[in-house]
Amino acid sequence: MSDVTNPPHLLVVDDDPRIRSLLTRYFEAEDYAVTCAADGADMHMQMRQNRFDAVLLDLSLPGGQDGLDLAREIRSRSDVPIMMLTGRDDVVDRIVGLEIGADDYIAKPFHLREVHARLKSILRRRGAAPAAKEALRVEEEQILSFEGWSLNVSRRSLRDPGGQEVDLTTGEFDMLVALVRHAGRVLTREQLMDMTRGRALEAFDRAVDAQIVRLRRKIEADPARPQLVKSVRGIGYVFTGRVP
Repeated sequence: MSDVTNPPHLLVVDDDPRIRSLLTRYFEAEDYAVTCAADGADMHMQMRQNRFDAVLLDLSLPGGQDGLDLAREIRSRSDVPIMMLTGRDDVVDRIVGLEIGADDYIAKPFHLREVHARLKSILRRRGAAPAAKEALRVEEEQILSFEGWSLNVSRRSLRDPGGQEVDLTTGEFDMLVALVRHAGRVLTREQLMDMTRGRALEAFDRAVDAQIVRLRRKIEADPARPQLVKSVRGIGYVFTGRVP
């Protein structure tokens, strides 16, 4: 993640040079550092050489690996935010992308200001958006506790009862914060979408459910019999862990 002196660094992965040029010019003018890759091989090389605050990833790429494959690889070893950019307006692809762990999904042709607004929303939660840097530098730590777990909202970190840090994606972290802050209250899928990624999840209940499944794997002793995040049939979810 960028520190307070450096601009957020974006990796744009798209085989269309016009799109790469368009995004580069726009985001550099908005005080971002931008690196581009034309395919998966180029993306892997850039990620070995640099650290990025977000990846803008095209879904249709040459070289045998599409954006879904690459997003899956990225998410298997990193929680860097991923925004998928695509000319394919397929609901199944959109759901799969979000289930894999992409943070947002926007169809081409897109408006640059909308891309920027949605990217800022993602980065703000990580503390990398330019407008949020100064505020984050002086922000007091906010820590939520439950059942021996420690959820540091300011530093965006989670530690288990043994003190070990648990890696969460942006979406998983925001989902957990929303649930813990409303412990004991049943939240609908729509409410969870509004509290976390808003339009990024749109109306896809499966995306919320998939995120809950991934979160349970990381915080429940037995994900098949959850004791912290319970389902409420036909409505949504409720956090039942003890919060001081």
